[in-house]
Parts: sequence; structure tokens; C-alpha cells
Amino acid sequence: MRHRDNAGHEGVIEAGGIQWMTAGRGIVHSEMPEQEDGLLAGFQLWVNLPAGHKMIAPAYQEYAATALPVEQLADGAQVRVLAGRTASGTAGPVSQPLTEPNYLDVGLPPGVVWSEPVPATHNGFVLLYEGSANLPGPNGADVELAVDDLAVLARGGRVSVRAGDAGARFLLVSGRPLNEPVARGGPFVMNTLAELRQAMVDYAAGRL
Repeated sequence: MRHRDNAGHEGVIEAGGIQWMTAGRGIVHSEMPEQEDGLLAGFQLWVNLPAGHKMIAPAYQEYAATALPVEQLADGAQVRVLAGRTASGTAGPVSQPLTEPNYLDVGLPPGVVWSEPVPATHNGFVLLYEGSANLPGPNGADVELAVDDLAVLARGGRVSVRAGDAGARFLLVSGRPLNEPVARGGPFVMNTLAELRQAMVDYAAGRL
């Protein structure tokens, strides 16, 4: 995926690599697929910024697949750590102290159970993108996940995922909530409608 912006930043996110972009203020950004063969698959997650930091200078953190640490467990489970830190102490390269994100890409062989604590201060979810899996539900019964299902997690405790017959690949993502209002429209995310309208007016007038 090739990306570039109006400030002269440009690069290519290659297979297995990641980009963590802090949009901040004044950036017009484009992303165009550039695969050589076959299908393209990936994830784009928008993480809000606190009100007092929405107009900070833009910044990029980019890492190739080889720069992402991987926990290889004895039962065959693999955990790629993009952001945050696992219970075993493996830390990802992305740093964002404003929301303290944890972002794990987990692969499980058939029938394997994997468990990881979720900070009590964080909201979190599991997104299954390959195979099938079960999670313990709030009433004691298992919750079955199929591809593209997203399970919102309770605060704190541990998440436990059992892979189905074909194994499972999923994202475990959590972050510290901001508890602020959100106003969004098009590519803009602000806190109030007035701020959102002002952002659109500034963009139309070329005030970047």
C-alpha cells in the first residue's frame, strides 16, 4: 500500500508491515494499493485523540514485518505484537501514550486455547478474520465467532479464545477510553459539531 501526503511524506507498507499515523492537523493523505499479484487484505483502525491534542503536528510510525516481535508458544500459538505489551513482556514498536493501545495479531492452531489479560482501564475487542473460535460469554455459555465477527470485551479480567477445527486468526485490540464527545464527518473527527464545521471550512479555504 503506497501512501503519500501533501507535506512530502511517502512510503510503501509492504506485506506484514504496519503504519501508525497520527493525523493531527493539516495533512491531506492518500493510500493506493500496489500489490504485484493476488488479493490485498489489511486492517485500518481509527483511534481518536484527546480534545487537547487534535491539532498536534502529524507523525508517522512505520515498521516492516521483520520489526514486529512475535511470541511463539509451545502449543503452536503465535502472537505478533504491534503496540503495547503482552503479559509475557513482549513489547510492540508502536508508542502512543495518549491512549495506551494494545494491538495483538494472534494465530492459533485447531483446538488451542490462548488467554491474555486486558487492562481494567481499557475498552477492548476481538476481531476474528480467519477460521472460527469460541469465547466465554457473560452468562457462562460460549460465544461462537465466525469470520468478520467482533466481540466487545468486558473491562478487566482475561480474554480466553479457543480456536475451532480450522484454527483461528484474530486481532485483540484495547485502549484507554477518552470519555469525550465525538463529532465526525468525512475524514474529520472532532469533539463538537462546531469544530467539525470549522474543520470543513478550513479545508475548503486551503487553511491546512
